[in-house]
Amino acid sequence: MHNCPAVSDVARHVPGAVIDWVVEEPFAEVAALHAAVRRVIPVALRQWRSHLLASATWTEFSAFRAALRAEDYDVVIDSQGLIKSALIATVARGRRHGLDRDSAREALAARFYDAVHAVPSGLHAVERNRRLAAAALGYGADGDSDYGLRVAGIAPAVAGLHASDRYALLLTMTSRDDKLWPEESWRSLGAWLEQRGLRSLLAWGTEEERRRCLRIATAMEGAVVLQRMSLVELARLARGAQCVVGVDTGLAHFAAALDVPVVGLYGGSDPALTGLHGNGRVRNLGNAGARPAVSEVQAALDELKEKR
Repeated sequence: MHNCPAVSDVARHVPGAVIDWVVEEPFAEVAALHAAVRRVIPVALRQWRSHLLASATWTEFSAFRAALRAEDYDVVIDSQGLIKSALIATVARGRRHGLDRDSAREALAARFYDAVHAVPSGLHAVERNRRLAAAALGYGADGDSDYGLRVAGIAPAVAGLHASDRYALLLTMTSRDDKLWPEESWRSLGAWLEQRGLRSLLAWGTEEERRRCLRIATAMEGAVVLQRMSLVELARLARGAQCVVGVDTGLAHFAAALDVPVVGLYGGSDPALTGLHGNGRVRNLGNAGARPAVSEVQAALDELKEKR
């Protein structure tokens, strides 16, 4: 998600640019939604590391290598600045660009690039990626961020939800416990939303997350725990929401990219560096070790409502 605006910048500033994107398999669906991307090349590093001795791993890696080396690229840009991503960049044929050792997340990654660029580490990840691409291709990274995502189709049907119902999409799940928001806070927020005529829809991805959603929903009148959905289905659902409230999860960034009013809840990371990044219809609340209060979320949602 943080790299989408950089891809949009390339398409805008480099007429006729042909853009391929290497991305971890679980997120290939997102990259494929970008209007300027010709080809998505999935990589399964996480899976391969877990099965290094399996013959299937090396068969899949060989197929990935062949797909990546099928083109002679003018420019190869590694926006992650990690050793693993820098190594992947060495597989591609073309002049490799990346962050210098003082800018990269892992300084050793800079050794694998043909050209390195300094980008201030204090910038938001979206702006860092935009500046790196601009430096590699020789244009100025200016203007508003355009995520470039095109989500076609209607929202999936939700059992118990009528076409006339207004709703809020709640994203309670995340990969780390320190990023979670208290269940009681979610219940209080749900009751407040119900008073304002909004039904709460709770999304999940794993069985543990589904159980958490069910616990939260038991004390929220009119709440609906969704069936499991794909990223595109959730994006279509988010597009029709009055608002989205989510913890530090990729789906919250997805909603922000779709220009939906979104409030991000932070407690385990600094939103100044990796928080929601949009065009004024997003609010980041909390910080590492300081989860936001329900009243702060309510105030942010009221403010965003006034901006609609």
